Amino acid sequence: MAALTLALSSLLHAPLAISAASPTPTTTVSVSLPAEPLLVQINQVALERQGPKRAIVEYAGEAGEGSYSVLRDGKPVQTGNLQPLQPFAEWSPGKRYFSVDFSDVEQSGQYQVDVRIGKQHAVSAPVPVRDNAVFATAGAQLLGYFQRSRHTDDADRDLRIFQASRKVNVWGGWQDAGGDKGKYLSHLGYANYFNPQQASMAAWVLAYGAHARKPLFAAQGLQKQVEDEAFWGADYLHRTLDADGYFYTTVFDQWGTPGVERMVTGYEGAAGTFTTLYRSAFRAGGGMAIAALARASMLARQTGRHGEFDGASYLADAQRAYEHLRQFNPQYCADGKENIIDDYTALMALVELHNATGEQRYLDDARTRAASLMARQQADGGFISDGGSRPYYHAAEAGLPVISLSAYVDIETDQTRRERALGAIGSALKHELAITQSVANPYGYARQRFQLTQDGKAAGEVLEGFFIPHRNETGYWWQGESARLASLSAAMVIGGRKLAANGKAGYGLTADQAGYAQSQIDWTLGRNPYGISMLYGFGQKNPPTVLESAGEMFNGGISNGITGAPGSDTGAGISFAPGPDSEQWRWVEQWIPHTTWMLFAVVAMSED
Repeated sequence: MAALTLALSSLLHAPLAISAASPTPTTTVSVSLPAEPLLVQINQVALERQGPKRAIVEYAGEAGEGSYSVLRDGKPVQTGNLQPLQPFAEWSPGKRYFSVDFSDVEQSGQYQVDVRIGKQHAVSAPVPVRDNAVFATAGAQLLGYFQRSRHTDDADRDLRIFQASRKVNVWGGWQDAGGDKGKYLSHLGYANYFNPQQASMAAWVLAYGAHARKPLFAAQGLQKQVEDEAFWGADYLHRTLDADGYFYTTVFDQWGTPGVERMVTGYEGAAGTFTTLYRSAFRAGGGMAIAALARASMLARQTGRHGEFDGASYLADAQRAYEHLRQFNPQYCADGKENIIDDYTALMALVELHNATGEQRYLDDARTRAASLMARQQADGGFISDGGSRPYYHAAEAGLPVISLSAYVDIETDQTRRERALGAIGSALKHELAITQSVANPYGYARQRFQLTQDGKAAGEVLEGFFIPHRNETGYWWQGESARLASLSAAMVIGGRKLAANGKAGYGLTADQAGYAQSQIDWTLGRNPYGISMLYGFGQKNPPTVLESAGEMFNGGISNGITGAPGSDTGAGISFAPGPDSEQWRWVEQWIPHTTWMLFAVVAMSED
């Protein structure tokens, strides 16, 4: 097939569709920043009726007066002059930015923002405004993504463990990404500070949603579906729990490489070299697996339903796995040392064990873990990853430290300890707001603190930027941050409410908190410089399909997203799908943590 070059303007109103049934074509896909002199970027999926509602205007023409009109169902409901934002040249030199805030307009309907500057005229994509906006609009498809991602190959009932003769049944679970039918509780364990919570996080979010937010799912007719998916996840975790008490981290075949045996293994580096690091530490999915099983046991008790295994089995698994990791966890860490990810995932495990059992021993251990996590916090509210000075940053779950402390607050009975945890939450949220607002930042993108690697280790000057650095301890892994953004949105909503903000700006938060939470979701859903909704099947424009490296695209799946420019060690600049095709996974591929975190965030934002 001849090479196919796609510019962003040619994507129109739908993703590029290539039939998975036909032979894989050779394509060249390149997505550039839009060239139009006037653009109005907006969340293309849904905005909350009583929440922040903001469009960003980009203008590259001659100076002139600008005006806007907010249209509801085609009729003007608000007009005014464009409000200029701080000069910002990092992504598009020569552009000016303006904001249109229509948060005070609280009637449901279909909205667009119409803008004129001089002779230039542009209209935003349409966006519905409603209650429980994103959940009510896309919740069914977000949930359906997991069902569409189920892995049902019977060969997984009898797989070998790397460098072992025995075989185990690891059937079920979910494929990790559009182009990867491997299954991961976590990966990147060899790099110590990059472990994302993958299948185990998905299982917990589904079980938590089905159990703790039952009225919300039931109101959309989704209760049985979310229960089924939660039990599907719990059943997989049950199968991946070894008789010795540890979880298998990865089922891997070098990303489907022909001739490579699929097995239970660890892997390292861009080549996917098999390793014996297949026993899950807390940070490698073990902590969240325990949390998921404990919550699934509560769901089974509440509903009288379960999957292949029953609620008593789920709880027994969670308790046995915790006792094992309590003793052996450092041995399963690549460097033999626990770090911040162990702290916050173990804390989540302990909170859920306490919720499921009411046993004091779990609260006692939770106090120890919470204290360890809070000891890693700096005076300005940011966290340190290790026992030294490496700043904490994470491409998939940067909000999980605050979420874990918020969960701990709910079980803590000692007022002094509770107040200390609330203080840590408040300090962390202030840090997120401060670092994000410390520079010109028209889209309100959550910024982060990091160090570059030297001789394989983070060292030297502490830097700040929008995107994760490309020179990091993994040696190869950097990609879009849709999951990270949703995790930070969830943390701001959940943590902010714990602080009793009682704000009127939406979600029960202060204006700064609500705006921050909304901006992270808006970026993924289309209010970004490319005007692309990363949520497939929703919005005016979706990412292209690139079967060669990014694989299938499912409705409800979320692409990795926008990154810093290739070739930039620090992740400076901006890029989305510049090619070559073998690298397109960094931007286009759907990955299970993205939908997991988006579902959790929009559930947190919604009212029962």
